[in-house]
Amino acid sequence: MDKKAANWIATSKYDLITAQKMYETGRYIYAVFMLHLCLEKMLKAMVVKRTRKEAPKTHDLIYLIKLTKIELPGELLDFTAKMNNASIVTRYPEDLKAILHMYRRGLP
Repeated sequence: MDKKAANWIATSKYDLITAQKMYETGRYIYAVFMLHLCLEKMLKAMVVKRTRKEAPKTHDLIYLIKLTKIELPGELLDFTAKMNNASIVTRYPEDLKAILHMYRRGLP
């Protein structure tokens, strides 16, 4: 396996464990944030494997899916779109109280 792709996969797995720990402790905003990173890094591994090029510096999951040329079933694409939208609000919350309410137990 390509060293860069393997590194993306390893860091993705690390982020998944972090997301699980954040969820278990009720830190739902950070659980969602870390889950987004996990998905992003796994998609970047797929980009590297499929294109044999560097993964782009982007947080856009939909763009990364397009680069991999994989086709997701509707429900997974919907989930990915929700995660994509959650990236900005969890990364830069404008109203902490509102976002804490919105992410009481994960994605709305």
